[in-house]
Amino acid sequence: MIALFALLIMQLAKADDMPREFWMKQIAENALFAGLYFANMHVFYPKLANRFWGLPYLLVLILVIYFLVIANLWFAEFIGVDAAFIKRFSTPGHPYRPNHHFTATWIVVLSIMILALSYVSVVAKRLQKNQLAFEISEKERVGAELAFLKSQINPHFFFNILHTIYALMDTNPDSAKSSIYSLSHMMRYVLYETKNEQTSLQKEIEFIEDYITLMKVRINRDVQIIFDTQPDLPVLLIAPMLFLPFIENAFKHGISAVNPSYVYIELSEKDGRLTFEVRNSLFSGLAKQLDDGNGIGISNTRRRLDLIYPGRYELIAEPDDFAKEFVVKLTLYTDEH
Repeated sequence: MIALFALLIMQLAKADDMPREFWMKQIAENALFAGLYFANMHVFYPKLANRFWGLPYLLVLILVIYFLVIANLWFAEFIGVDAAFIKRFSTPGHPYRPNHHFTATWIVVLSIMILALSYVSVVAKRLQKNQLAFEISEKERVGAELAFLKSQINPHFFFNILHTIYALMDTNPDSAKSSIYSLSHMMRYVLYETKNEQTSLQKEIEFIEDYITLMKVRINRDVQIIFDTQPDLPVLLIAPMLFLPFIENAFKHGISAVNPSYVYIELSEKDGRLTFEVRNSLFSGLAKQLDDGNGIGISNTRRRLDLIYPGRYELIAEPDDFAKEFVVKLTLYTDEH
């Protein structure tokens, strides 16, 4: 757990001028939020949610959030965050003024979002457990869908994004507001659209755009990110979050902190064939790793494709050693043939 938070801070440390006290506070907040996430999953919700119409559960959550706010403000005062910010960011005629009310509000918002994420994870696990009684073919379909959904609801990704936004509030408020807007769209899509077997292609595109927008906040500006969509794409229904595992792996394996890197995504349709292609820079030592299945996310996606589009898709995922890039090309036959 300590290594996780240390890695998180390294990922978030984009602003060199932030005082040391700020990052100390970030580590403490990550510990508290991670504890809230897992406590709600394993203790609060299972033990209290179904008692007396959930009133004890609601009261406990309110008290826990109140404690998080108080603990955050107390720890910030204890280590001298306000004094450090005043010293670092005050200029003649423009003194820095700490906004404790905003900080408390932001902690409440973060806590509610994390509780919502943990609730979704609990529900996904319970659904997965209930489906074990179904016949084998239906159980495989539901199990693959739930495993895929669970793999996308990654609390670490949301922790990273939320605290990246938090760090931007003082240095780049406009970017922080835009990131909150994109994140809210992503969460709405994950919570509601994935309940259905199909969603519109346009909503899937908007979800990808929001994901790319948030990733751009966290990566070097020199990384080239291109998302090219055909302007006259037809109105189609597809399985939700079908493309995200390929995009996640492109960002995970195709971005280097020291070498020029890129992620190119293209979506087009012609003659009843919807083609999705991802190309990302490939670095020495990763070709074999990527060629061996691209992780659980892509393995689940292959299974989903077999179940939802049997005989109606083609998937190529392989390294191009000559071009030094990894290529994923998925073709869906949208017309029965």
